[in-house]
Amino acid sequence: MALDTDQLTEIMGDPAFAGALGTRMGLEVLEASVERVVGRIPVEGNTQPYGLLHGGASCVLAETLGSVGSAIHAGLDRIAVGIELNATHHRAATEGFVTGTATPVHLGRSLATWEIVITDDAGRRVCTARLTCMLRDAPKRA
Repeated sequence: MALDTDQLTEIMGDPAFAGALGTRMGLEVLEASVERVVGRIPVEGNTQPYGLLHGGASCVLAETLGSVGSAIHAGLDRIAVGIELNATHHRAATEGFVTGTATPVHLGRSLATWEIVITDDAGRRVCTARLTCMLRDAPKRA
């Protein structure tokens, strides 16, 4: 079930779909559907002391993209919450942007699992992550 931007905003509560942390990191969601979610963050401002992209920044990008896809899959009456994230950092990124592409591994009734591949501007793989989200009924609104 594909949701439009207004419906996704209603579910996620953020028109940029990045949340407060993602927004502070400069995260942009470029494409969002149940088949694929793409987003990016700048390396600058998201580095560790050696000037390399912080591994936690890759994890924020990965979890955001997988969560957006899971929310689309869950639909209007359900929410998606991350329950497990793992990431393997393959190489350093020192400039430009890193782009994440999330694709579903499993889209079930209670769980959704995504693989997120993060690449640098040259297309080299920086990180591979896997996110599992639990899908549950949305809280009742007043």
